[in-house]
Amino acid sequence: MITSIQLAHEEVRIDLSQPLDISLAIQDQGGVGAWYIEQPAIKHVEVDGYVGKVALGGSTNFNNIHFNPHSHGTHTECLGHITEQFHSVNNALKKSFFKTQLITVTPNRQGEDLVITQELIPELENAVEAVVLRTLPNTQEKRQRNYSNTNPPYVDEGLMHRFRESGIQHFLIDLPSVDKEKDDGALLAHKAFWNLQEAPRLNATITELVYVPDEIEDGLFMMDLQIAPIENDAAPSRPVLYRLLQQ
Repeated sequence: MITSIQLAHEEVRIDLSQPLDISLAIQDQGGVGAWYIEQPAIKHVEVDGYVGKVALGGSTNFNNIHFNPHSHGTHTECLGHITEQFHSVNNALKKSFFKTQLITVTPNRQGEDLVITQELIPELENAVEAVVLRTLPNTQEKRQRNYSNTNPPYVDEGLMHRFRESGIQHFLIDLPSVDKEKDDGALLAHKAFWNLQEAPRLNATITELVYVPDEIEDGLFMMDLQIAPIENDAAPSRPVLYRLLQQ
């Protein structure tokens, strides 16, 4: 199904029948993880003689799900992730389609760290609202990796400032955080992107733990950023890319 989307300065065409899902799902006792907590648990309900599992004789499958959105699977977070005042990611998006640029990078070695720095990122295309960063190496292991205590790559504060100044509202990456795993709570990249100290950006979001397969080439896309309707600083999300069609 071909459809047109009117942006502020142009109209683009996409094929809705060709979605490119770059999310990682929450899985029972598996999947990607981070931040030193147990894996997600999806377990059927047993109450007052009712068993919520058809395979055990129940009439329906009826599961409780225990997970942390920051640790398990693709998630989108808002300014409320780092503020005393509560802000919900459920209120952060005024629309869901965004012109997006996908960029692949190999982080720079800085001592014991791997850092995504400004010189690795090309000039952004016109009218881009969102950026997706895919880091190399891009192995299948990313789909199941537990990042706890592994000192993953992170994003330099100056690059996040540059993205903010370029008008990027939504930043996505295939790592558990834009900041260093153990930074004593500095959270410099988060704070720079959300402009915490000067004019906090309530409608800007950061999405972490995406996975972009190798067959998706760098370039421009329309992104449908789908977020679970949960009143929290972060929620599971499903970003879907659509290639732009020639006019």
